Amino acid sequence: VLGFLSVTLFFLLSFGREAEVSASQEAYEDVQWTSDSNSHPPWLRFHLNISRWQLYLHRDPNMEPLTQQLATHRIVSAVQKSGGTQLKLVMSFPNYGQAMLKPMKQERDEETNYNLYYFSDFERHNAEIAAFHLDRILGYRRVPPVAGRLVDVVKEIKDITTDRKLARTFFTSPVGNVCFYGQCSYYCSTEHAVCGRPRHLEASLAVMLPDLSLASRRTWRSPWRRSYSRSKLAKWETEPDYCSTVKKTPPYDKGTRLVDFMDMVILDFLMGNMDRHHYETFEKFGNNTFLLHLDNGRAFGRHSKDEPSILAPLEQCCRIRRSTWLRLRLLSLPQYRLSDVMRASLFSDPLHRVAPLLSEPHLAALN
Repeated sequence: VLGFLSVTLFFLLSFGREAEVSASQEAYEDVQWTSDSNSHPPWLRFHLNISRWQLYLHRDPNMEPLTQQLATHRIVSAVQKSGGTQLKLVMSFPNYGQAMLKPMKQERDEETNYNLYYFSDFERHNAEIAAFHLDRILGYRRVPPVAGRLVDVVKEIKDITTDRKLARTFFTSPVGNVCFYGQCSYYCSTEHAVCGRPRHLEASLAVMLPDLSLASRRTWRSPWRRSYSRSKLAKWETEPDYCSTVKKTPPYDKGTRLVDFMDMVILDFLMGNMDRHHYETFEKFGNNTFLLHLDNGRAFGRHSKDEPSILAPLEQCCRIRRSTWLRLRLLSLPQYRLSDVMRASLFSDPLHRVAPLLSEPHLAALN
């Protein structure tokens, strides 16, 4: 278990004692946490149980209350997250938990326009939810827990935000829907506004990882990063023997880093995610640890065409973890077809009551 999270607990207990006597904390619950994990809210139990090899346990009893909190707990604060290319909000709960919200931008049955480059695609809320379920089915447990939620744009964002820049972007559409667009590099304008129906908006909420001041993370540039250019090719696209160089380069020259990377490649191929330019690890564990599978919003854009270039690392290195290979073989059997397992898993998400999170063509494309 992460050693630095004892510091997290100390910090939160200290903060809690201050919050109990602070009149400005009325929206938050009185904190009565102790060293007994039963007194902790689900998000804190999640933080405390992160290990060197995974974010959460197989059959983790905390998973249901955690996702339930994401889907139903009262929201007391909503501000725009700085950085990034598209609109994201940080939502806070009365028990001091926080979640990253990504709003619905695209209908379930829409496919990404073939004339768009991968770096111009929308981020999809249902892709974030589906990525969490697929990552868990593959046995990785490296995507932070995500749940779908119908958010009241007025009550749960507009009326409670202290973010003035965000507040200034709210408007009512010609048909009476409440909309906003925030500030970001792409798609933050009235032409690409996020709108409720008339005020209820589908969104994904992903539990936040421990604060960087308590659990620093290292960002790694992917060796198979795309060029992000309309005219240039990346080095791996022109050198068939590119993997030989990678395998001699730290941290890919020893340990499990290369097969960990291949796990991520397989996840991205199944999701059709071409936007994996970087990845992160917890610095506490050095190079001998799992890779965080973050930011999956550009996945599940197309179901009618596979993108074989995503598998270039696997093809060039011819390396795969044995447990991953066995899991893929299992999920190819008729009684355990990946599409069927995904359908059953996604059925548990609250937004499934609105509409299936992945269309049938997307599910069929997983097989």
